[in-house]
Amino acid sequence: MKRSKRLAVGVLAIVAVVAAGMGTAHLLKAPRGGNALMIIAPYRYAGTWVFDDPGAGLKREPFVSGIPEMIDDMVKDIPDAEKGFRLLFSAQPFPGYTHKLVWQRGDKTGNWYYCEQFGKEGWLCPGLFRYYREAPKEIYAKAERLPGREEKEAAPAPGLSTN
Repeated sequence: MKRSKRLAVGVLAIVAVVAAGMGTAHLLKAPRGGNALMIIAPYRYAGTWVFDDPGAGLKREPFVSGIPEMIDDMVKDIPDAEKGFRLLFSAQPFPGYTHKLVWQRGDKTGNWYYCEQFGKEGWLCPGLFRYYREAPKEIYAKAERLPGREEKEAAPAPGLSTN
């Protein structure tokens, strides 16, 4: 009986180690913040697209090397996008996504992604690792007008008549 108890404890220990290892492997692919869908609000600053994310420790984090051109294409139908727009992104497809970036290769500091829709490649800097533990193989995205911007633009200025 003692031998069977030791064997059962040994099997349980192995199962626990394997399960823990599987859990760790899963976490390496999960977003750092725990959210599957992330949101940033890029805007134009000093001639390029940048964004702030105090929670990730980023201020005026610039997009470079092909990504600004992709963003230009994404927001071409969003009025005043240079003043700010909402960018939703995820490593998994989500309802309503409009763009897909596919990982091509990593380099010493960042990762290159290709967007088939635009036939363009762009580089995402190490800031990507503020959101993901490892570079996702695919990034799904959607650019939208910032909420509330429509009402502000459509409303007449205070004190002005609409007649």
